[in-house]
Amino acid sequence: MIGNIDLSLVDWSRAQFALTAMYHWLFVPLTLGLSFIIAIMETIYVKTGNEEWKRMTRFWMTLFGINFAIGVATGIILEFEFGTNWSSYSWFVGDIFGAPLAIEGILAFFLESTFVAVMFFGWNKVSKKFHLASTWLVAVGANLSALWILVANAWMQNPVGMVFNPETARNEMVNFWAVLFNPVAVDKFLHTIFSGFLLASVFVVGVSSWFIIKKREEWLSKRSILIASVFGLLSSLMVAFTGDTSARTIAQVQPVKFAAMEALYTGSKDAGLVAVGVLKKSDEKLITDKAVNNFVMKIRIPGLLSVMTGGSRDVFVPGIKDLIHYGDTTRNILSIPEMMERGRFAREVLDDYKRARMLNDNEQADIIRNDYFRTRSFLEENFRYFGYAFLNSPEDAIPNVAVAFYSFHLMVMLGFFFILLFILAIFMLFRGTLQKNKWFLWLALLSIPLVYICSEAGWVTAEMGRQPWIIQDMMPVSVAVSQLSPGSVITTFILFAVLFTALLAAEVSIMIRQIKSGPKH
Repeated sequence: MIGNIDLSLVDWSRAQFALTAMYHWLFVPLTLGLSFIIAIMETIYVKTGNEEWKRMTRFWMTLFGINFAIGVATGIILEFEFGTNWSSYSWFVGDIFGAPLAIEGILAFFLESTFVAVMFFGWNKVSKKFHLASTWLVAVGANLSALWILVANAWMQNPVGMVFNPETARNEMVNFWAVLFNPVAVDKFLHTIFSGFLLASVFVVGVSSWFIIKKREEWLSKRSILIASVFGLLSSLMVAFTGDTSARTIAQVQPVKFAAMEALYTGSKDAGLVAVGVLKKSDEKLITDKAVNNFVMKIRIPGLLSVMTGGSRDVFVPGIKDLIHYGDTTRNILSIPEMMERGRFAREVLDDYKRARMLNDNEQADIIRNDYFRTRSFLEENFRYFGYAFLNSPEDAIPNVAVAFYSFHLMVMLGFFFILLFILAIFMLFRGTLQKNKWFLWLALLSIPLVYICSEAGWVTAEMGRQPWIIQDMMPVSVAVSQLSPGSVITTFILFAVLFTALLAAEVSIMIRQIKSGPKH
């Protein structure tokens, strides 16, 4: 226990949310990318009138539909968990966090649900062009859903466009556009949807490769591989580009997370990027300034980390120890002890104000309100660090470095592997050697689980890297949880684990059966 916080309750609530989110993300990215691949195929059908393209479109559309239905079910559960398991968080920032989720439900979800029926059941019932328009609108709607959800998530990573209301002890939105165009939101949206396009492309290439291995549907498979490989190559290049811009943004707004992703404890100029590394197991607490050699082995690209973050090898990149003890004066980042001091001061002022109001001491309440809450400098200099008041020590602000490091580097390495995969597929198609290279066809097929691992690793990096925060600098996870009994959370965790595993098994079984039966004539 920390104060009145039951750590077992926090851990199980986190585990339940992570379980739901990771299962949900098994279904979503295929939907994001496959919807556009289907739309491209149907566009070719409408332009050419070739019925084989229609048959191809309907085959991939069936796989899309199976995945889409289960993705919606897990997404609804995920949103409800904010109210059931994280009620303190929902109370504190519900006015902000709820807005993009509401827009997602009203705009994107209804856009999808309106036209998805036409897409699946409108063949030969509406005109070709209207059906094609419906398919494109489903693709746009699916990705608009992702936009608003990612805007909400990005606000948790970099809270902007809001002001604290001491009367209600809640944060309230004052600038919707700042929330929408939050730099983290822009980077996260682009990186996430392009990673979804990449995943769907690998899926199509892999399934099509299986057909070629089995000497079935070669005409359909080759053209599916061509479309998916070109789409996937462009998407993977954009994933790499948006990943680079996202890393720059993280270095500015979440510097400890950025340092953890590189397992960088001691900063320097001309900082190198670790391409491959194996970390030592260390229980060291960051209480000294001594340098840490925390790698068993590593392959480092000299100077690249400095270039990535500041455009020059002369740029100093702070490590975890630097940020804990000294902050970063060049970017106005305070040390963790300084932020803890300011956060505690903000919390004391809020407690004094609540006490004055409870005692009906209107004079004291007015003094506190006028001296602090109506003073912009107080909110900017102290209340933005409110969450640090709940930390017991500066080291509590450090995420699990090993998890952040390995998940990030696994994601990056697999990302470059997929770029190579698409290049090889296109090269072999134009050389006419695809069927002869069975090793490549098997590699493409086996890449399907790899791309899902890569996608999940990206979210592990994003979410575990920002711990202990549910809202960066303003609210740690430990105080955001609902006051439930750990037993009830454990029970629902087990129920969800069984349910989601059954749904996943059912989906995989149905997808495999549908793939084996092949396109319908």
